[in-house]
Amino acid sequence: MIGGKWLAIGVAAVTLLLAGCSTGDDAVAQGGSFEFVAPGGKTDILYDPPESRGKPGPISGPDLLNPAKTLSLTDFDGKVVVINVWGQWCAPCRSEIPELQRVYDETRERGVAFLGIDVRDNNRQAAVDFVVDRKVTFPSIYDPSMRTMIAFGGRYPTTVIPSTIVLDRQHRVAAVFLRELLAEDLLPVVERLAGEPAT
Repeated sequence: MIGGKWLAIGVAAVTLLLAGCSTGDDAVAQGGSFEFVAPGGKTDILYDPPESRGKPGPISGPDLLNPAKTLSLTDFDGKVVVINVWGQWCAPCRSEIPELQRVYDETRERGVAFLGIDVRDNNRQAAVDFVVDRKVTFPSIYDPSMRTMIAFGGRYPTTVIPSTIVLDRQHRVAAVFLRELLAEDLLPVVERLAGEPAT
């Protein structure tokens, strides 16, 4: 009987702890409907038709180049948004970034925005140097603790770096790439989404 009493107390404590992590104004992930699914371990996942796409949780964080400024997904209302998760310590990220910059240059006049999320970089200056040296002109959120990525929600595999998420104009997840990209991989997807109606 005593063992049962302690078991019940333990279960209640765990329940309260879990509830405290998932509710309240300071909860990390809330408000998104995106649920990550990678059938058969695919690295390129397209979410179609558009009605089947879910929205990520709130995405925001400090600007890598200007820590006093907060970048948010809401800064890009009505635009297709390409989110790239990277780190200056990641070798594939170094070869991928000029490819992403090329797609950004080719599509930004068509209502396409790019937003980087720099993760696991405890040395901000090294990440800044990475961006400046490679002449990257789109902004990045500085997210060493991966708080922004955790808020993305839907069991997104935060261990896969680089990875790229493409949102449609309503900021629903339209495509996920869990690998290094070439411009020729990304450009057709972005162009198709840029051609979709905004509503």
